[in-house]
Amino acid sequence: MNKLRNRVQLIGHLGMNPEVKTTDSGHKLAKFSLATNESFTNSNGEKVDETEWHNVIAWNKTAELIESYLEKGREVALEGKLSTRSWEDEKGVKRFVTEIVCNEILFLGKKA
Repeated sequence: MNKLRNRVQLIGHLGMNPEVKTTDSGHKLAKFSLATNESFTNSNGEKVDETEWHNVIAWNKTAELIESYLEKGREVALEGKLSTRSWEDEKGVKRFVTEIVCNEILFLGKKA
């Protein structure tokens, strides 16, 4: 049995309209940021709201759905895997980014 060991599930709101493009090889790619919120009471009894921002990418059919139906503010549930990649910028500095590669998405709530 194949066990998925790198799995992420998030519910949040899009922080931007998705950026969608088609690669030279004809694959569709969607990129967007997702905000997840958490509330808790700190040691002083004060309510604290924290927002985490996540970079999300999706390919092909999932990217097409995202392009057709999602916009900034829309609430979604998604599942995917964490992926970290690196590159060198124009000054030769090595850069890193961690993204969620989305393979399933569920549209929640109403359109923003």
